[in-house]
Amino acid sequence: MLLAALLSCFSIFSNQPAQAQTSLIQNAPARRVLSLNGSWNYIIDPYENGFYDYRREAFDKSASGKGGYYDNQKPSNSQEPELIEYDFDHSAVMQIPGDWNSQDAKLLYYEGTVWFKKDFKLKPTAGKRYFLYFGAINYEAHIYLNGKKLGMHKGGFTPVQLEITDKLSASGDNFVVVKADNTRHAEEVPTINTDWWNYGGITRDVYIAETPATFIVDYKVQLAKNDPANLAGYVQLDGAEKAGQTVTLNIAEAGLKQTLKTDADGRATFRLRAKKLKLWSPLSPKLYAVTLTNGAETVQDKIGFRTIQTQGQDILLNGKSIFLRGISIHDENPLIPGRARGEGDLRMLLTWAKELGCNYVRLAHYPHNEIMLKLADEMGLLVWAEVPVYWTIAWENPTTYQNAEQQLSDLISMGKNRASVMVWSIGNETPLGDARLKFMSRLATKARALDDTRLIAAALELHRTPDNVVHVDDPLGEYLDLASFNEYAGWYWGGKPSEITKYTFDIKYNKPVVISELGGSALAGYHGDAETRWSEEYQEALYINQIKMLSTIKGLRGLTPWILVDFRATRRQHPVYQNGFNRKGLISNTGQKKKAFYVLQEYYRQQAAKYDTGK
Repeated sequence: MLLAALLSCFSIFSNQPAQAQTSLIQNAPARRVLSLNGSWNYIIDPYENGFYDYRREAFDKSASGKGGYYDNQKPSNSQEPELIEYDFDHSAVMQIPGDWNSQDAKLLYYEGTVWFKKDFKLKPTAGKRYFLYFGAINYEAHIYLNGKKLGMHKGGFTPVQLEITDKLSASGDNFVVVKADNTRHAEEVPTINTDWWNYGGITRDVYIAETPATFIVDYKVQLAKNDPANLAGYVQLDGAEKAGQTVTLNIAEAGLKQTLKTDADGRATFRLRAKKLKLWSPLSPKLYAVTLTNGAETVQDKIGFRTIQTQGQDILLNGKSIFLRGISIHDENPLIPGRARGEGDLRMLLTWAKELGCNYVRLAHYPHNEIMLKLADEMGLLVWAEVPVYWTIAWENPTTYQNAEQQLSDLISMGKNRASVMVWSIGNETPLGDARLKFMSRLATKARALDDTRLIAAALELHRTPDNVVHVDDPLGEYLDLASFNEYAGWYWGGKPSEITKYTFDIKYNKPVVISELGGSALAGYHGDAETRWSEEYQEALYINQIKMLSTIKGLRGLTPWILVDFRATRRQHPVYQNGFNRKGLISNTGQKKKAFYVLQEYYRQQAAKYDTGK
């Protein structure tokens, strides 16, 4: 049984040690049997009274395991009822998925513990297995079912899944309790200092997945590395009878079908000739219905097939040169306060990117919703997917590294069948140093070991010299496929927008250059001349001159300016121009397109005419 393997590397069972996760359930939403989205009761607990006793000992580590809020204790009918100082059933409710900052005014800036409780009915069926699945909980989560601890997870943007087969009530009456804690810590990933809002809570879908006793836990169906004529991958079963099983792979539209036999570990690999496949691209985002069958179980997915590689300073998609017309995006709905809550919010963001002329998006600075990757597949947008190794991490802390590696592994597991994902990014703007280089190069090596069919990147460091040369010679670049970096000429350095064209670039690496961030802030509706900071005209001039400056880079193959939409950021405190928002968006938090939007849109129109027609 693979229960231990299906829990996060930071999961803890009652009084048992942590056990490592090897794989998330691939395409878990396809196994959904019961949604737990909707109203959850919640209790704010800044002193963590529901977790620790007055001696600061955790209730769930005591001999009885009793005493915490997770017991969901009710008054008894005895003549001497117990003292109970909490009551979920009479507590306020919050909509899940959703962050607490935007749903309760008391919690706008709150960092700490909030308890959540949901009652549900599910009577287990004999011969079936059940997994409780959370798309994301920020940041540290302790999860309990019917008063028993299932596990603990760290990481605010990767899925949490726990097997509950033997813990469901025979009567069908169940309750789940979650202790969510978004407190920032120096040794965590991300660390204390970030430039986005620290939304707390259960921020993505919650559901229970049902599987057979032996089931398809994982699979990869993609083109072999740089080979458009061969599919290669694997299928992994989990269960007591996983060895020697037959699994059928079928892509009916392409006339491809192969029967596989699992080995002693429940794994079957394949390589399949596939000459007639129509390849996926932004211009033609073709997806095939892929079916995997094992006994009575059938798992269906929609998968696109394409190759991505670099050649010198060029990026080749399906063997043809491509220019990445991109934009950066946060996982936040600007029109409604809070995290993006579902497909409607996410589709809106990607539709705006398409209107801008994008064929590419950078999903910064952490793993985004799995739905986002599927929408990118459908809508024809290439993706840079990233883990929150952001700014200054505790580089020499082994636990911090293991946390980062696990989040990277989960991101790759979640996105490995998505044709849209072309880049795994291992971090953003991390400062130079030996410990950092060791940490980051290990992540790069891990990413290649997990997936050798995509590009590995990070936002590199740069430095300037008095002769107006911008040098890109960060030693981490040796381990990556792209010379990608953030530069903010005209905003944080370089003078006025009109002055930045004097800068030239000295890039050490003979690799494709992708500018992972550029830009400056503008308050929508505030107007002045091209030298008036915070005005739309200043941002417009900045983009005009950025394009002139960057066009001199010989190996320029794409950019993802910062950012599509204004987003909430506690660091941004100017009471007139920011008011708690990072205003670098090309679209305001009310949906208004700023003047710079049209500058970039026109540049992308020109690039599309050049590359999409082969001119």
